[in-house]
Amino acid sequence: MQVFRGIPERAEHGCVLTIGNFDGVHRGHQALLAKLSAKALATGLPAAVLTFEPHPREYFAHENRPRRLTSLREKIQLLEAHGVDRLYIARFNDRFAGLTAEAFIEDVLIHGLGTRHLLIGDDFRFGKGRTGNFEMLRTVGQEVGFTVEAMHTVDHEGERVSSSAVRAALAEGDMPHAARLLGRPYSISGRVLHGDKIGRTIGFPTANIQLKHRSPPLMGIYTVSVDGLADTPWPGVASVGVRPTINDAGRPSLEVHLFDWHTECYDAHLRVNFLRKQRDEARYDSLDALTAQIARDADEARAYFAQNPL
Repeated sequence: MQVFRGIPERAEHGCVLTIGNFDGVHRGHQALLAKLSAKALATGLPAAVLTFEPHPREYFAHENRPRRLTSLREKIQLLEAHGVDRLYIARFNDRFAGLTAEAFIEDVLIHGLGTRHLLIGDDFRFGKGRTGNFEMLRTVGQEVGFTVEAMHTVDHEGERVSSSAVRAALAEGDMPHAARLLGRPYSISGRVLHGDKIGRTIGFPTANIQLKHRSPPLMGIYTVSVDGLADTPWPGVASVGVRPTINDAGRPSLEVHLFDWHTECYDAHLRVNFLRKQRDEARYDSLDALTAQIARDADEARAYFAQNPL
């Protein structure tokens, strides 16, 4: 997959295009991408995605911005896995937000990306003041030579699939529900960093996973599997939170205790798959009390894997 930062001034080739934030790349996104790839194959054109950084809701909402389900790196990997040939990442700033609907169509869709077929949600709105809509795109497309197709909402087991529904499932600790909406367990990927190494002093060494520019959409203690260490997923127990017993910095961290793993893994890039929530994070009166609780958490996760082998 080719990744482009920004929109070219003039497209060298045409494409089949879809537009969206694709946060989480859930089952609804996957259905859209499958349709995009099929159209691209039928026309002999590349399947292209236009997405935004930051998320437009982050730009407009600021303090009330949604918690991201995926980092940009994770989103790129997922889009590539679902058949996207070209990814255009537009910087969503004052200039981009100020584009009129007409300018967006002319400068971005026609000249910049060479759109030949556009696949979008039927409720897609765009341009300054959200004045552009599906009908405008279809009308202009008929005039200048690109076609427009609506993608309707995807339901799974009677529920509308959306990034908001995934966030709600994660906030409730319902990991099986989140996995059904995503088509896979929810995961966080990141590089293993050096931490304060308190875990190894109490008998539970942890891999500290970088949370890059992220307020995680879930908090607590989880049964997890980890990809990137071995040829098969590795079992463990993870904590996502601010570690109130250890410090009061208030910055979220992701720490994973890997069962029976005895090799250093600093700088490795791992994916942590959240299989089951065990409990909420809590503050303990002493390090001994915390250690005893971690032992119980580890025992509970091991019992889960005894019944559900990886």
